[in-house]
Amino acid sequence: MALPKERITVDEYERIIAAAENANRRLELINGEIIEKMPTQLHALIVHLINGFLFVFLREHPAAWAFPEARYQLPEDPDNSFIPDISVVRREGKTITEQGAATYMPDLAIEVQSPGQGDKFMLDKAWMYLNRGTKMVWIVYPEKRVVEVLTPTERHLLTVNHTLTGGDILPGFTLAIREIFPSD
Repeated sequence: MALPKERITVDEYERIIAAAENANRRLELINGEIIEKMPTQLHALIVHLINGFLFVFLREHPAAWAFPEARYQLPEDPDNSFIPDISVVRREGKTITEQGAATYMPDLAIEVQSPGQGDKFMLDKAWMYLNRGTKMVWIVYPEKRVVEVLTPTERHLLTVNHTLTGGDILPGFTLAIREIFPSD
């Protein structure tokens, strides 16, 4: 099925993603436009590594859940249905959505840049998360081997010589940036 080029609503998006021919496609709705996610092996490996470190941490500190490729759609936002590469949701006051999109935003959204996704696209998407209630966003730039950490009030660029922390969302979580980039 060809994806529409014009702006669409969440209702139209729901119809498109429910179609059998789109069952194995990763389709996001961003500003009324369907964006197909096309991850590479490197992208998948970085997502897998980060999610693995989160899994181990959250087994010992079960205050949150980590979800690869979960969908979030605020009822009052008819133009967006987000699918972060990884999302972290604090358990307090939340339940796991069993059908459709979660109707709240994740506390932490993690996006790994894929080929074809420019830096501006990644940053714009991060601000969309933050403006809708996400407390922290990590943007991973595989080619540059850096991670950008954004909150509503701060922005930091971390290199392979730095350590990523979970802040107030995941107190005690640390991850050396070099651990998420495969060495040659």
